[in-house]
Amino acid sequence: MDISGALTGLQEFLERGGPILTWIMALTFVMWAFILERLAYFGFAHKGAADRARQEWGARSDHHSWHAHAIRDQLISEVKAKADQNVELIKTLVAVAPLFGLLGTVTGMISVFDVMSISGSSDARAMSSGVARATIPTMAGMVASLSGLLFSNQIDRMAKQKVHELADELEVD
Repeated sequence: MDISGALTGLQEFLERGGPILTWIMALTFVMWAFILERLAYFGFAHKGAADRARQEWGARSDHHSWHAHAIRDQLISEVKAKADQNVELIKTLVAVAPLFGLLGTVTGMISVFDVMSISGSSDARAMSSGVARATIPTMAGMVASLSGLLFSNQIDRMAKQKVHELADELEVD
């Protein structure tokens, strides 16, 4: 299939699903942008942030005073803040995607009821576009949510594990 055919198919799908489907698509793109950013961070940048904290802690001669413990806690906290960045936002986007799907369901059903009230009957052909507008966003919202759920949990676990490992390494002698 060529690019123009794919774009035409996507446009037809978005039209059948109604305007909410466009919002779900945008939400999914944003969610995956943040997921990929976090994966890139843990793949490339986290080691440098943890190494800087290890180096700063190792350069200190005092590891036992109250002040030293406060500096250790600050180093761990700074690395934790970098590791946890955008994780809650990803989890929120995962949770919001099915709600957008539900909104699409409601708007699609409203169009079904509008057709029923205008035609005065339950003409299946007349109601089919409203049913599509009700079911397609529901499916899209669930697919978007499920696609991000696994990765958001994995990223959260990875952040906690990396920070815990650093805290263990910066233990007081």
